[in-house]
This record gives sequence, structure tokens and C-alpha cells, in this order.
Amino acid sequence: MPGIPLGVLDLVPVSSGSTAAEALRRSIDLARRAEEFGYARYWFAEHHLNPGVAGTSPAVVLALTASATSTIRLGSGAVQLGHRTALSTVEEFGLIDALHPGRVDLGLGRSAGRPRPSEDPVPQPPVTPVVDGYTPNGLRIPEPFSFTRLLGHPRVALQQKLLNLPGARPQEYGEQVDDVLALLRGEYRSPEGVEAHAIPGEGAEVEVWILGSSGGVSAETAGRNGLRFAANYHVSPAAVLEAAEGYRAAFKPSAELERPYLTVSADVVVAEDEETARELATGYGAWVRSIRTAEGAIPYPTPAEARALPWTDADRQLVADRVETRFVGSARTVADHLERLQEATDADELLITTITHGHADRVHSYRLLAEEWRRRSAH
Repeated sequence: MPGIPLGVLDLVPVSSGSTAAEALRRSIDLARRAEEFGYARYWFAEHHLNPGVAGTSPAVVLALTASATSTIRLGSGAVQLGHRTALSTVEEFGLIDALHPGRVDLGLGRSAGRPRPSEDPVPQPPVTPVVDGYTPNGLRIPEPFSFTRLLGHPRVALQQKLLNLPGARPQEYGEQVDDVLALLRGEYRSPEGVEAHAIPGEGAEVEVWILGSSGGVSAETAGRNGLRFAANYHVSPAAVLEAAEGYRAAFKPSAELERPYLTVSADVVVAEDEETARELATGYGAWVRSIRTAEGAIPYPTPAEARALPWTDADRQLVADRVETRFVGSARTVADHLERLQEATDADELLITTITHGHADRVHSYRLLAEEWRRRSAH
């Protein structure tokens, strides 16, 4: 796939028997290695109240990682704006850019933010044909997973309570993104005409991205502002085509971009052979189950620990879409899957997230994939 860069999305996973401190050190080491392997960018996700995920603050982790690397782009995948302000976000990333100019990506996610009502609905784009759960080139598109059951869960409600100040109401997402962009450009004005200048932050060389799991508000906001967009195949595989096509339908050229620019995420595990890769991937189903039951991501289990956990048909159904769309196998097998993903979505980049219990296995997976991808790009 000539010219298609690979990036890394890191949740800073905590393995069973390990600690958050060890997870952070391993992620910084992985970022160094990813830079050596030739990955284009390294993003940190934001999650809260998850025993098995230490990536609670992308800005803090990427600031630490910036000092340990030198060339790879670093960013958030994504800052969740639902419990933040535009100013605090711009100032934090402005601080990092001040010492590491030209290397920072500001990825913005909606999270619990209020949608922006769209006065001009985006026209429905043509949908890539999906027959019996597959695109014409063989990419698996499963049935949609409904997150409705999680919205009223006490743990989800508690997270929102702890993240937000009492009585606080999230700003409309599209309006909040507009404020972020205005602050970065130094053009912010209040409705009363009062100027605000974020120092540091104003004029920062950050690359702004919008992350989204559907063709709705996030895709529309990215397109309307002429921003780069990241579609989440690894989180919501059923909606990846809708997200990509919705973004392109909404896109308007900007000073930043003349044409849409899309990256698509994928969960992968690569090993020397198929059997080893499947063994390393054994804990994934249990880990996803813990997230989708609102238990919170468990520390990532060993294959033996995962096999010892009880499973029901309901459990298998709960995680089926994620397990079916994780690319597991040799470097050649996984690269074939990634080529299908890129072709089906017409992505400009791909964003790879790999979780294994052992750190060495995780590093090895990224190395094998980079070598295979580089080999294909050379032909």
C-alpha cells in the first residue's frame, strides 16, 4: 500500500499482575520503538475508572512521551470535550507545542458533550454495498452494537458525576470545536466582542483532528470545518463506512485542507505464525466484555486467565462484533486485512491499536507489521 502511513493508538493498558506505573513506562518505551519502526504518529486515548487502562490524560502522557522521542508525531485519540473547556484544552496542548513544535496532534472527541443542531442536514451519501456482513472486497461489517444499555448504568452515571463540576452542562460540541479553532488562530471573540488570547496555545502548530464512531455530529463537524477525521473501526466496526462517507459528504475545503483526510483505526495482533497470534489474542474477548458490561476494563488477562473465565452465549454475542473485526495472525495475514480496510474506506492513513498481556509481544507485533507494510510499500 504505497503512501499509506501507519499510526499507533495506545490506551496504556495495564496487564494483570502489573501496575499503572509499569503500563506508563511500557507505553513510553513502545512509543520510542514505534518511532524506530517508522510509524507516522502515536496517539493516546482517554478513559476513566478503568482498572485495566492507565491512559486517563492524553496531554500529560504525550508530554512525557515527547521528551522521550524526537520525530514521531504525538497526540490525543481523543481528548473528550464533554467534561472540558475549549480554553483548558488549547492551553494544555499549547504548552506541549511550545517545547515540541510541529509534532503535536490535537484529536477531539465528543464523549458526553451535547450535539450541535445542524441547520443544514448533511445529504445521505451513497453507502458502500454490504452483503451478508461483508463489503465487496471482503471487509467484515457486523451488525451494529447498541450502547443504550450502558447509558443508564450506575457506573456510567458515576463517571459523569466525578468528571463534571456540580451543575455543569457540557457545551454544544460543534460550538466547542469552533472555540478551540478560534483560540488556536487567535480569533476568539465573545458574543459581546471581548477578545481572549490563550498563551501558550495561540498560534500553536498543532494538527487538529476529530474522532468519531458514526456519520453523525462528529463527522459533520470535521467536514464542516475542513478538518482531518478519524473513524473508529476498532470501536464501532458496524458504522465505519457510514462515518467515512458522512465525513466526505460534509467536507468543505479549508485553509488547512483542500480535500478530506481520513484515518481509520483497527485492533490487530501480529506474531510469527497464526497459532501464536491467536494465543496472544486470547484475552481480548474478556477485556471487551468487561468494558461493555460497564464493569470497567479489567487488567488485561493472560491467555490462561482468559480461558479460565466463565463464558455464556450472551457473553459471546456481546463481544462478537469486536472479536470478529480484530485482525489476528501473521504479518502477511494482518496486512491483507488492513489493505481491505483501507480500500473499503479509502483511508489516507491507518491507526493501529494492539494489546497483549506481555509487553515484548506487543512491541514485536508492531515491529512485524511495520516490516511487512514497508515491504509492500516498496513494491
